[in-house]
Amino acid sequence: MSSEYHLAELNIARARYENDDPRFKDFVDMIEPVNQMAERMPGYVWRLVDDDGVGTMDIKAFDDPRLLVNLSVWEDLDSLLTFVNKTVHARVMNRRKEWFAAMESHHLVLWWVPAGHQPDLAEARARLEQLDRNGPSAEAFTIGKFYRPDGQQVDFGVTIDT
Repeated sequence: MSSEYHLAELNIARARYENDDPRFKDFVDMIEPVNQMAERMPGYVWRLVDDDGVGTMDIKAFDDPRLLVNLSVWEDLDSLLTFVNKTVHARVMNRRKEWFAAMESHHLVLWWVPAGHQPDLAEARARLEQLDRNGPSAEAFTIGKFYRPDGQQVDFGVTIDT
């Protein structure tokens, strides 16, 4: 993998409950430890936080106040997938249907950025909208339809739910 590029990811989720709802407490309580774990992972580069250093719960990028946003940058796909699937984050994923409503559009978009670039919400939203409008491409893709920095699609030989 070229160190000239890093993998940016935006994922969104529509919470079923308000942040202070007891049914959402387990998720809310896991946010900070999960984010701290991400920051310690090999391959982690950066994540979007607000002025107070908080992310996910306090960043509002869409009109829907229950739409939670996570924007981060990783050295490569393996680093991101290790965090997502082999850490405490997997516990969150296992309970996502309990806490989050199904999305009609894509909820995850990936794209390559030059090393050192920190995408902003406008860039991330544009990539998500591009994916929804045109499907996966080298500019906006998913894990299941993945592209390398050189624009070549990668076939992992499996279907991945994104």
